[in-house]
Amino acid sequence: MLILACLPIGDVLDASTHLIESIKQAKYIAAEDSRKFARFCSDLDINHHAKVISFFEGNESDRVEELSAILNSNKDILVVTDAGAPGISDPGYRLIRAALNLNIQIKVLPGPSAVTTALLLSGLPTDRFCFEGFPPRTKAAREKWFKDLAQEQRTIIFFEAPHRMVESLIDAQTAFGANRKGVICREMSKHYEEVIRGSIAELITWAESKDILGEITMVVEGFDSGTLQFSSEELIRLVIEQENAGESRKEAIAQVAKQNGVAKRVVFDAMVSYKSGDKI
Repeated sequence: MLILACLPIGDVLDASTHLIESIKQAKYIAAEDSRKFARFCSDLDINHHAKVISFFEGNESDRVEELSAILNSNKDILVVTDAGAPGISDPGYRLIRAALNLNIQIKVLPGPSAVTTALLLSGLPTDRFCFEGFPPRTKAAREKWFKDLAQEQRTIIFFEAPHRMVESLIDAQTAFGANRKGVICREMSKHYEEVIRGSIAELITWAESKDILGEITMVVEGFDSGTLQFSSEELIRLVIEQENAGESRKEAIAQVAKQNGVAKRVVFDAMVSYKSGDKI
């Protein structure tokens, strides 16, 4: 059996009795960081006799074959990451797929989640949300990443490294606008937990005022189509972009109207004005 165990995201006292007993009984444990896992066990006075196998992003592909062989020999493996759930922006997904291909049973030991904890702390709508992992590290890719999320109507949750927080917020402001609400959740459930709520512009001011340390989860308000207004010039530009990509004028108008929540008549009238000689 492949057992995916969720570890506390901060306070070790959030560990369940089920998790502690599973660690004590395990024969094989795949751990993202064996030293951090040993510290976690020490903090909770957990004694185990498992063989701990290193299983992190850098060796995940290579380790899958070894771990699959253990599973295929009718032995259980307990998978843990440094915090939270295996496979959620952490190693685990490849091993899950490999286990399923071998018809190995999978079990999850539920536990704390940075995603849902941040969502609840944010005070933003919880009925619909999406988790987007980490933004790309390079500026061009990150700018596109945020741009693609600009009209996402669900509450958006993502992780970010402390040293890239300011750059990400600036790119988010460009894509979402300065007034979009956001929340920075830092060191959740730990002694120095900090939750900063405000507009993206206000979050940038906060982030630029200090050295940010610790684990960061960001929550951003979803797009409200009712607040979006387009000038005729902007609609014309969007239609021309579609045409340059190979769409017919009729299809380009339909696509721009649909993607931006604008009536087709409004887009059509803007293009008629453009065709009559008005300039962008």
